[in-house]
Amino acid sequence: MNLSEIILKGENKTIEFKEELPKNESIIRSIIAFSNTSGGKLIIGIRDDGIIKGIKEEDIFKVQDKISSTIFDSCYPNILAEIYTLNIEGKILLVIEIFRGNLLPYYLKKEGKLNGTYIRVGATNRKAGPDNILDLERQKRNISFDEEINYDIEFTTLDLSSLYEIFENSGKTLDENKLENLKLIKKENNKTYVTNALLIILGEFEHTMIKCAKFKGLTMDLFLDKKEYKGNIFSILENTQNFILNHINLRAEIKDLHRTDTYEIPIVAIREALINALIHRDYTNLGRDIKIGIYDDIVNIVSPGSFPHTITNDDIQNGRSEIRNRVLANVFKELNLIEQWGSGIKRIKNSCLKLSLKEPIIQEKGDFVDVEIFREVGITNKNSNSDRFRPIPTDYDRLRRITTDSDRLRPNKSEYELSIIKYLKEHKTMSKKICLEFLKIKETKLKELLNKMIEDQIIIRLGNGRTTYYELF
Repeated sequence: MNLSEIILKGENKTIEFKEELPKNESIIRSIIAFSNTSGGKLIIGIRDDGIIKGIKEEDIFKVQDKISSTIFDSCYPNILAEIYTLNIEGKILLVIEIFRGNLLPYYLKKEGKLNGTYIRVGATNRKAGPDNILDLERQKRNISFDEEINYDIEFTTLDLSSLYEIFENSGKTLDENKLENLKLIKKENNKTYVTNALLIILGEFEHTMIKCAKFKGLTMDLFLDKKEYKGNIFSILENTQNFILNHINLRAEIKDLHRTDTYEIPIVAIREALINALIHRDYTNLGRDIKIGIYDDIVNIVSPGSFPHTITNDDIQNGRSEIRNRVLANVFKELNLIEQWGSGIKRIKNSCLKLSLKEPIIQEKGDFVDVEIFREVGITNKNSNSDRFRPIPTDYDRLRRITTDSDRLRPNKSEYELSIIKYLKEHKTMSKKICLEFLKIKETKLKELLNKMIEDQIIIRLGNGRTTYYELF
């Protein structure tokens, strides 16, 4: 993808625009955030709406020197940036390209590690919390959260009978040596300790659950059924899959006197999507869990945590895979619940396309992963008492749907956010220019505010370039 195509796609996890070199430290925060996340390009000479303005040619070398010295003076550990110019549409752009570092975490020297570490979430920079910093340090050591020892729970207090039964039913043996080889336990000074992976598998953490809901229509306004599944990770998988199958259509076909029952969504797509959610979710986030929403048009799976490490939306579409929880993934592979590394998303999409369904949408939205598996539209729902046909949803309906991960919405909103919400309730739509007029704040602050409200799913951005406008989500 060339730079012109990148500019058309707008700002995201690895791209940020600046009309001119900022005088404050926002550029340094972006550089640190890119270094700590997936790398990225900071392009100077482009407005937030993607309009190319360019920079003055006589300022180029002066600006390059200033950027290099500012990065060296402000960041720790040292960050190496590639700074170069490009000519697009006859206008000069300055590109600061940052690669993901291996000395994580990077931070502002004057603020220190605890207060000056930043990460990239969607198209915004966020100050890293203590859990984020710990995770960055784990990444530097090339270990995952699930393989770390948990010193709070004694191995002898755990009931492993369900795990032994699962291995036995799969024709596999499980003993203490196997537990150690799988990194479910570790030994130090002749004492056996459990890892976080074993506690996750046994369901010992409060947040290792899945919440399921069946909604009427296309929104969360009215639910028809709700369930919460806890316990070991394999029972959660089976129960959740059954919940979904009980709430989607089952089609019967008679061929050569034989009846064949087929679900409207392939079981393999549902199962692969659930397995991906369970083994790739961010278990360091103790306050959130996986949520399933079944609507008339889609099955929606929301999993806490963005894509692992360096993975972007484009990487996912191109088939690239990276495992966040290595021990969990290895256990699932041992039990033949994973066929081949990196093949799950391809199977989800291919199985749906084979049934002539729309291709599922799998994308990172801020700090969670959202999966939408489309259902058949305009067929009779044989699992209900109604012969009414489901309405055909539009893209607008999909954008307006309130996500099942509703606990991401912050209850305490700023005065600026409340003003925007009030304006949109009265006028339905809002341009950035109008917003600047009634909020009376700087454009850079407005950009951060709008991006945050989009990430929190309070508003949505529609249109492109000069025609960009905002509506309530």
